[in-house]
Amino acid sequence: MVPDFLIQIKDFISQPWPWWVAGPMIALIMFILLFFGKEFGISANLRIMCAADGAGEFSDFFKFDWQSQGWNLMVALGAMFGGYIASHYFLGSSDVAHVSAATVESLKKLGFTYEQGEVPLVPEFYSWDSLFTLRGLIIIVGGGFLVGFGARYAGGCTSGHAISGLSALQLPSLIAVVGFFIGGLIMTHLIFPILF
Repeated sequence: MVPDFLIQIKDFISQPWPWWVAGPMIALIMFILLFFGKEFGISANLRIMCAADGAGEFSDFFKFDWQSQGWNLMVALGAMFGGYIASHYFLGSSDVAHVSAATVESLKKLGFTYEQGEVPLVPEFYSWDSLFTLRGLIIIVGGGFLVGFGARYAGGCTSGHAISGLSALQLPSLIAVVGFFIGGLIMTHLIFPILF
């Protein structure tokens, strides 16, 4: 017989967590990182992995002490394995995103025919079949290039600037985050309706 409090914990863990749980947890993690003089960012992990694999022989960009950044690789691995464990053992293996009714209505205005509880985690235009269409090429390859270029040009990704940089009160991160939002608004209201 399983104790009631363990059932309650599993029930709590098996549901999407509200902002008032996730928000303070992110703040606590950022406080710990700042306390130890570390900065969080996922895009830096690609540079670390390339440097660890010897890319410094081909480009000066990868010539740095990547071992001092090994902790950041653990963050990336933790995010990947934590997501896997959560989705397979706690949240179920649903391929449906939990979004609000307002989001479903916004998607319907863009031509998607989703109903509440039917919005897929990965949209149908992210597939191998879509990659070989003009729309898919623009979205997947063009979007991927712009994200990669933007992260390099801005000196960090959205998580690095919006979470780590803003919590450290860095002005360049504030400028980058404003740029991310402007780019997102342009994509959502101007480019996306043209593509769909």
